[in-house]
Amino acid sequence: MTWLQRYRVRHYITNSVWILPSLGILAALMFARTLHWIEEGNGWHSALDPETARAVLGTMASSMFTFVVFVSSALLIVVQLASAQLSPRIIAIIFRDPITKSSLTLFVFTFTFTLATLVRIGSSVPRLTAQAAAYSCLLSLGIFLFLLDHVGKALRPSGALWAVAHLGREVIESVYPRRLSESGSPAPAAAEVLLGDPTRTVSSPRDGVILAFDINGLLALAQQGGCIIEMVPQVGDFMAFGDPLFRLFQGGDTLSDEGLCQSVAVGQERTLEQDPALAFRIIVDIASKGLSPAINDPTTAVLAIDQIHHLLRNVGVRRLDDERVRDATGRLRLVYRTPDWTDFVTLAVTEIRQFGGTSIQVARRLRAMLENLIQTLPVERTAALRQELKLLHRSAERFFPEPEDRALADVSDFQGVGGKYGKSQQQIHDG
Repeated sequence: MTWLQRYRVRHYITNSVWILPSLGILAALMFARTLHWIEEGNGWHSALDPETARAVLGTMASSMFTFVVFVSSALLIVVQLASAQLSPRIIAIIFRDPITKSSLTLFVFTFTFTLATLVRIGSSVPRLTAQAAAYSCLLSLGIFLFLLDHVGKALRPSGALWAVAHLGREVIESVYPRRLSESGSPAPAAAEVLLGDPTRTVSSPRDGVILAFDINGLLALAQQGGCIIEMVPQVGDFMAFGDPLFRLFQGGDTLSDEGLCQSVAVGQERTLEQDPALAFRIIVDIASKGLSPAINDPTTAVLAIDQIHHLLRNVGVRRLDDERVRDATGRLRLVYRTPDWTDFVTLAVTEIRQFGGTSIQVARRLRAMLENLIQTLPVERTAALRQELKLLHRSAERFFPEPEDRALADVSDFQGVGGKYGKSQQQIHDG
């Protein structure tokens, strides 16, 4: 299988809800057959009346089928309501939840196993199989209660924001593995290494969003063709049919367009696998939805800023210039693009500052985040943060005509409103 085929299979399995429950059906049939074979071989039978066992297991099987349909329908409704309240982009994250998948798998397993046990009741009742069916129904009831608690917590704004931020930290660490404290000189800009006109341009064969690409595969192709490969779009960009996908420099005539395109995955919507900016995008969308006049929930925006704060600190201590791949001899082979520090700061702050301009709570929490990052991050990261701090101060002057409100908006507060007062903008200037 090629890298693209493996990626598509892995992506489909990861984001599909039906695969594990379907495997649960097969596992239940095999488990019931194995237990029945053991019981027949050892002559183990229950003292229960066969008619009573049929009635009980038949009721349990029909109840489990209704139960599975009810749980599936309720989950779909809850997910739709949560996506409308928070952001449609969290649906994929919810469907990847291992607890939800495992719970549905257990419910389907229990239904299938109970049904398989029912058809094996003849003149006697198989003891182990009947007991396993009964206890699996009780276990399913307990797991259902746990699932209610889990979904209720996961789909609250705080739970959804935490889940997105957790995935965001993982992708940030994978895309930017090196820290600023590590030795190494900054890489030259792409224009400094890609001199001259490209020898070839490979166009996109389809429409869609760039989901991921195979760095090692492109490096091998560049070595094979003796050239430098530049990937024009960055992960997360939308590509139309015929747009430039690759530019080849200093050779590469022997490389096929199909081979190059097999190293890039294109889909309908962005994923978090190689797209660190998407985590910020989802959190900012949730904050923006909370700040909309229809919802008017600035506290949700403050919870979003809490997670943005930690993500920005994680990004701020990492090298964001790992965009050039060299072979074993040190020769440049692959150039690609990722968001830089200014991109992250602009994405994280600008829309929340604009949509939350009339909220003192949001202004104070944003100020607390920016001032804290200025104090804790390396000095080379502070210029963009100070610029956003100035814009925040000017926004407060524009949105709050009363001097008392402007004074409140110019104070740092990690809770938005209600936390310990920090220094106001005027106090910072005076001090």
